[in-house]
Amino acid sequence: MSIQPSFNGVVTNLVQQQESLTCHPPHAVEIEDVQDLQQEIINTDKAQRMAEFFSLLGDANRLRIVSILAVKELCVCDLAVALEMSESAVSHQMRVLRTMRLVSYRKQGRNVFYRLLDHHVLELYRSVAEHLDETA
Repeated sequence: MSIQPSFNGVVTNLVQQQESLTCHPPHAVEIEDVQDLQQEIINTDKAQRMAEFFSLLGDANRLRIVSILAVKELCVCDLAVALEMSESAVSHQMRVLRTMRLVSYRKQGRNVFYRLLDHHVLELYRSVAEHLDETA
């Protein structure tokens, strides 16, 4: 294993971390592998934005709204009836979903119709739902 001088600080740190590992049985740290993996770690800003995105979906009512919008574009009044929620409560949730760019809307007269913003949101919803069905 050849170690480049510019990585001496990193290598020293990794060696010190290796000495404190509690792996059983202990094994050698592959410095090149660790360095390659470090390049794949998302940056802190993106990790924070992702955490906010997932925490947004941590609300059962918002997930129920997403589940309906995965099937069909609907107006607030139809969503309220289907979800057995008040229109005010649905409107509030829709503002949150719009802020996070999960849904878009169009106006038709006095009605506002919502739909999932793009295929990424739909794919994410379907993937998680499928995963949960598999583990059930």
